[in-house]
Amino acid sequence: MSTDSPILHSITHDRFLADVQTLARSIEADDWTPDIVVGVGRGGLVPAVYLSHRLDRPMLSIDYSSASADAALADVAARSAAGTRLLIVDDINDSGGTIAALRRRLADRGGDARYLRFAVLLDNRRSGQSVDYWVDRIDRDTDKRWFVFPWEALATQQAIVDEALSVPDRLA
Repeated sequence: MSTDSPILHSITHDRFLADVQTLARSIEADDWTPDIVVGVGRGGLVPAVYLSHRLDRPMLSIDYSSASADAALADVAARSAAGTRLLIVDDINDSGGTIAALRRRLADRGGDARYLRFAVLLDNRRSGQSVDYWVDRIDRDTDKRWFVFPWEALATQQAIVDEALSVPDRLA
């Protein structure tokens, strides 16, 4: 496949809502209940808000790459160290880079992994990181689609293509 023509796959709002319901039911069927839902900026914020409402749990947001990340990471780490169960939500576990960075940065700040769980809408079975809850699994060895979630729908086509092309190893 040429890197100048990513296969864009739009996820409809109705599909997103159904996926959040499925994810919530998976979490509710487990013997572990989160105390707080944590949305990972940007892609995990919208699913986290919906899950927060659906599970009737408060929500925090975290953007580990922003200038203000240290305070948010320290807060989440301290809460887990105190035994607060935190469900960290992102849209996709693709390469695993985001989840690995969060795990490492939370551990560096004294976080307790026993109280952290991860949930995504899409999980790449070839990812370098595992998650606790997911709706669908893909295999990046064969599935080269670039998923466009409803919250990205107002971006220009060029912006979406540029973002897809910024990670060519996932599309090759």
